[in-house]
Amino acid sequence: MNEKTLTGKTAIITGGSRGIGKAVSLKLASYGANIAVIYAGNEEAANEVVKKIINEYKVEAKAYRLDVSDFNACKETVTQIKNDFGTIHILVNNAGITRDGLLAMMKENDYDAVLNTNLKGAFNMIRHVSGTFIKNREGCIINISSVAGILGNPGQSNYSASKAGLIGLTKSVARELAPKGIRCNAIAPGFIATAMTENQIENPLLERIPLGRMGNTDDVAEAVEYLVFASYVTGEVLKVDGGIAM
Repeated sequence: MNEKTLTGKTAIITGGSRGIGKAVSLKLASYGANIAVIYAGNEEAANEVVKKIINEYKVEAKAYRLDVSDFNACKETVTQIKNDFGTIHILVNNAGITRDGLLAMMKENDYDAVLNTNLKGAFNMIRHVSGTFIKNREGCIINISSVAGILGNPGQSNYSASKAGLIGLTKSVARELAPKGIRCNAIAPGFIATAMTENQIENPLLERIPLGRMGNTDDVAEAVEYLVFASYVTGEVLKVDGGIAM
């Protein structure tokens, strides 16, 4: 991927129908990649992204409904994507949920749901695409972590744990698969303006951002773009946070 083109490549974007995932889907499509948009529930939003990709960038795109926490369902979906597109070259693990609450009162189900989607979901997808990547001697995996996984965040022990786990997963996968020509990196966004962060507008941590503002989804998509083309970068955690975690 030394040239700035992804023509003929296929990218899977989990959580690809809105927010950061939507921005990433459009960014990679703009370089000629075919896009498999994974969504959890909003079929209309996913289909709108697919339509926009096909109409504006003239590449192939298709939406797939999937609960990434389901190991067998991930296997079936990856197989279907390979059948539809021929093969897979890029995986962006962006699917994530929050179930915020103070630790002393957090329900077990809320802890499990966040870990199962945010961390196990990434494992599930990597597990099922890795065989194709190894066969191709080529692959790029990008896990969307968070500065919450670096700094911690009060009221988000489950979310912070899942995102810290993603960083460890990223580094282990990078070491394990590098000899096969496969790269694995993580991005740790800070406060990014999305539907998920609407309830963070009054968070006092916002005042600690050195650049003085929240980020936007394109800021993260540009970091994904960099890592997709950065052929000598693996095992890294790229913070996109306005400097809050420096």
